[in-house]
Amino acid sequence: MKELDKYKLEVKEDLIDLEDEIEGGEENQLYEHFRVIADKGQSLLRIDKFLSDRLLNTSRNRIQRAAEADMILVNGEVVKSNYKVKPNDVITVMLDHPPYENKIIAEEIPLDIVYEDNELLVVNKPAGLVVHPGHANYTGTLLNAIAWYMKDVPGFDANDAGVGLVHRIDKDTSGLLLIAKTVEAKTHLAKQFYNKTTQREYQAVVWGNIEEDEGTIIGNIARNPRDRMQMAVFSDPTIGKHAVTHYQVLERLGYVTLVRCVLETGRTHQIRAHMKHIGHTLFNDERYGGDKILKGTRFSKYRQFVQNCFSICPRQALHAKTLGFVHPITGEQMSFSSDLPSDISELVVRWRKYISNRTTE
Repeated sequence: MKELDKYKLEVKEDLIDLEDEIEGGEENQLYEHFRVIADKGQSLLRIDKFLSDRLLNTSRNRIQRAAEADMILVNGEVVKSNYKVKPNDVITVMLDHPPYENKIIAEEIPLDIVYEDNELLVVNKPAGLVVHPGHANYTGTLLNAIAWYMKDVPGFDANDAGVGLVHRIDKDTSGLLLIAKTVEAKTHLAKQFYNKTTQREYQAVVWGNIEEDEGTIIGNIARNPRDRMQMAVFSDPTIGKHAVTHYQVLERLGYVTLVRCVLETGRTHQIRAHMKHIGHTLFNDERYGGDKILKGTRFSKYRQFVQNCFSICPRQALHAKTLGFVHPITGEQMSFSSDLPSDISELVVRWRKYISNRTTE
């Protein structure tokens, strides 16, 4: 069991990231992360059940998704979840990035602390800061910063999955994040996110003039089969996860719109995928094609204006503005808000001036 224990946390986190990983590895390159040989007396048993008994804290559902992604091999051949393990079978779990040490090292990285007490932290994450260590980002993340900030707090272990991040936002999304200091706090807060009782509001600049003042986008989200670095919306209810985004127009700026988005669910790239699905890709969202001029004129002056706007806000224009939840100990309703960061606020100002000049010409 010692060899198995060596892999438990690593494989647990990696299988979770099959669905939720934001930055991926090289296409078609697979690496071995776990290997086990079935005993000589092994009775016939479905491989998803076999692995769920050995990979602690990893659900059978996640193992099934790994099998669907051709990440589980037996004797060198890809198998599905219903494969029956036989004596002496060599079973491997493959992932699309090299194995790495999951230990989070404390690093002195500045944090913008919005709120703190004995149970939790609320931080305002800048764009460009990766939330947690992963492929190609083993250091310099928010969790490395938290490990440093909490290094003298008795009982806090940054490598304990029972504490720390309660939810995530993308690397190039700015805004509010919740961190639990204790196991009790994380359990309580994670349940709120699971039950969808938290309040989360985002603001974004999207391409195009949204016709309706407000609306709701409902559509299952799963990885795009044509581009594994994207998520996509599917009408087939058997594909992906149910996702709901409510939006409201805050300001119409000609060829772009400032919108408020409220999440009813929390799926990977939910706002980015949902807004693209309705034809309003986030401004300068490179992964989803928003770094191209999607609306407007062909005049060179306009093209130069947009390029300047890309330089002002060199990432998807998305900010996690508000966060609300019930305090895990006191039961008090907590609510926090953060201002739009300077890059997005300056972007809005530039478009506002551009539209104003056009209407006065």
